[in-house]
Amino acid sequence: MSKLRLKDIDTRAPETADKKEIKEQLSKLLIKLDSLQNLLYAEGKHSILIVIQGMDASGKDGLTRDVFTSMNPQGVNVYSFKEPTQHELAHDFLWRVHQNAPAKGMIQIFNRSHYEDVLITRVHGSIDDHTAKQRIEAINDFEQLLTKHNDTHILKFYLHISPKVQQERLEERISDPTKMWKYNANDFQEAKLWNRYMGYYEEIFEKCNDIPWNIIPADQNWYKSYLVAKKLEQLLTSLKMKYPGMKK
Repeated sequence: MSKLRLKDIDTRAPETADKKEIKEQLSKLLIKLDSLQNLLYAEGKHSILIVIQGMDASGKDGLTRDVFTSMNPQGVNVYSFKEPTQHELAHDFLWRVHQNAPAKGMIQIFNRSHYEDVLITRVHGSIDDHTAKQRIEAINDFEQLLTKHNDTHILKFYLHISPKVQQERLEERISDPTKMWKYNANDFQEAKLWNRYMGYYEEIFEKCNDIPWNIIPADQNWYKSYLVAKKLEQLLTSLKMKYPGMKK
């Protein structure tokens, strides 16, 4: 099997995709997801972990807003992984992650995730290849623990944005008053490390694929949100859940 190359994967919707039609389908999906999430919460047998990774400005926050805020907030949590605190660094790297794994009946969204510990750490050289290999093995074991022993279902999404669109969105954070709060001058420096990030992402997709990654074209928000919502709807439907007290 040949290694996945992100440069060979389109960052946009197919030319045949109809924006109006896709947005209409997304609206219907969100209604269905609200019902399915309520069922997940009521049955209390399964949990869902949504892992969202992507370069700066790939639309992680917007995706969370567009797909998940229509659901009952009692059953959905979002955790954004930022630079570890000194207290967190005093523990193993998965300590802070495991604390935020979803309980039964819950959907937990990781906005960035445990994969940052084998991604940005390698881009900036704070861990070596040997440590990265150990961490990759630990991540695979951690995900297997959740799926095999706790009825947790994991969906992993990489939001695949092009360098051109990333630059456009970063520049909007300077000129658009509604987006200035997102501005971080360091984001432009990180963008210069694009090729290093792509190389380490490709290694993650190859070596942490027991639970497969979904590469989501992210240049167009309407298409990105539709694809993620559709994957979640398919997963929840496949669980064949029942409300407590209902006959099988």
